[in-house]
Amino acid sequence: MTVLLTETEGPVRVLTLNRPDKRNALNLALTRALVDALAAAETAPDIRAVVLAGAGKGFCAGADLGEFAELTPDRADRVAERAALTSTLQSTIAEMATPVVAAVQGAAMGGGGGLALSADMLIVAPDVRLGFPELSHDIVPALVMPNIVRHFGRKLGFELISTGRILSAAELCALGAANAEVPRDDLRPAAMEIARTWAAAKPVAMAAAKRLFYAVSEEPPADAFARGRQVNREMRGFRT
Repeated sequence: MTVLLTETEGPVRVLTLNRPDKRNALNLALTRALVDALAAAETAPDIRAVVLAGAGKGFCAGADLGEFAELTPDRADRVAERAALTSTLQSTIAEMATPVVAAVQGAAMGGGGGLALSADMLIVAPDVRLGFPELSHDIVPALVMPNIVRHFGRKLGFELISTGRILSAAELCALGAANAEVPRDDLRPAAMEIARTWAAAKPVAMAAAKRLFYAVSEEPPADAFARGRQVNREMRGFRT
């Protein structure tokens, strides 16, 4: 079975995690397929937006624990390979010029929760449950922590990783981590509407806006305003 479904609807690329019998858990094959598919969407000249979704009842249950038996200290090369690939997946969307919206239902746990949060926008169904229960499996959610801190800050972020507290759709919207809650049947149409809105913008303008947004969120105010002035000059030149 293909672990990742790829569809193209005009300027929108739809990527669907497709291991529903495993709650779309991120094994090596699916993680690699996602990294490659996002890279392909980024370089495709006609793709202007990406929708990320999960097949079946849930979005993604996180890492496939069945593979952990191979990730032992005596197999340091496999441990390093898996960590590097997971880190790349969690950071790729923020580094893309192409915007990504996640359409999330059911469970979004651990790495799946991190993947949902990494999207530029997040639409959730009422049954969403997002959390980071890694400590209950004696695992540290190390590679999703940057996204957790950015979205929830120190106090709530630490609560989530240290207690395994699960957030509902309503809580995610109230916290600003999700953009909207819609009925499950409306999840993909809502995500597609956002993607088509993005696709209507000039790619050079969308890319500049996204890159500037992420850059200034990490910089001191003086540096952020300086970067903003530079992009403002560049885009005014582009328009003429």
